Amino acid sequence: MSSENLHSTVEEESVESGALALKILVAGGFGAGKTTLVGAVSEIRPLRTEELLSEAGESVDDTGPVARKTTTTVAMDFGRITIRSGLSLYLFGTPGQDRFWFLWDELSQGALGAVVLADTRRLEDCFPAVDYFEHRRIPFVVAVNCFTGARTYAEDDVSRALDLDRGTPVVLCDARDRDSGKEVLIRMVEYAGRMHTARLLDSVGHGAESA
Repeated sequence: MSSENLHSTVEEESVESGALALKILVAGGFGAGKTTLVGAVSEIRPLRTEELLSEAGESVDDTGPVARKTTTTVAMDFGRITIRSGLSLYLFGTPGQDRFWFLWDELSQGALGAVVLADTRRLEDCFPAVDYFEHRRIPFVVAVNCFTGARTYAEDDVSRALDLDRGTPVVLCDARDRDSGKEVLIRMVEYAGRMHTARLLDSVGHGAESA
């Protein structure tokens, strides 16, 4: 099933049930934990498009600190979680490697916002995702996946290292833990709601000034 078909399914289910269905992207660098997060929080069997890493990809996929990783997402991950009665989140996990970025524009259509998963061992891998969402004005939070053995940094330190826009939330999480992942998603929805409301009020204000 393509991302376009999945997006249509989200809209149809929202209309039929009368519930609010929101589309959230889960992004980040290669091996940051995107597939793990979607799988941990999803209340349905997640759709995954993972393939085994091949020798042909060794020259472009820097496994580095994630040398044990044997698969990679080549299209997207998909899952769903009900935050509360009447509010469901549909999660679209993006592929992490540059060569699959042509899929990002399609996946981001209609998204409320995004979660950018960060691995402090390879923090620079977050820059492309951060730049992507900032340039397209898509609200996002940075979720630092606390891998075993990785050095722990304060949220403010991560924010400065990534040169985030003021107010962009940074949260610590364990992508393997459902409750931890759910808290990240709730934080994301709250932040995106504030951002969209502020932009709406700003556009109304500018409209009134020009009238």
